[in-house]
Amino acid sequence: MFRLWAKLWKSNHLLRDMTVEDDSDKNRTKKVFDAVEKVCVAWDLPKPIWLQSNIKDFKQRAKTRFSQDSFIESVEFDWLEIHVIEEDHG
Repeated sequence: MFRLWAKLWKSNHLLRDMTVEDDSDKNRTKKVFDAVEKVCVAWDLPKPIWLQSNIKDFKQRAKTRFSQDSFIESVEFDWLEIHVIEEDHG
């Protein structure tokens, strides 16, 4: 089972969180992108742009934060954090 935990933060306060599970045969990258899209749809957020800093953080720690710089539209939060909390093990 693959699980991604998403958290929305403003002024160092957790506004909301959500876990997305995926037990499909898709590759890890597709599961991550699909999970982020599900979070954005559920919370009515624009989709973030993956900047080099996000890619680097995610590769190192399976976790990253999307701040205003990652969104084309203005957002009402400080950052969207995603973290893979469970990986598939074949």
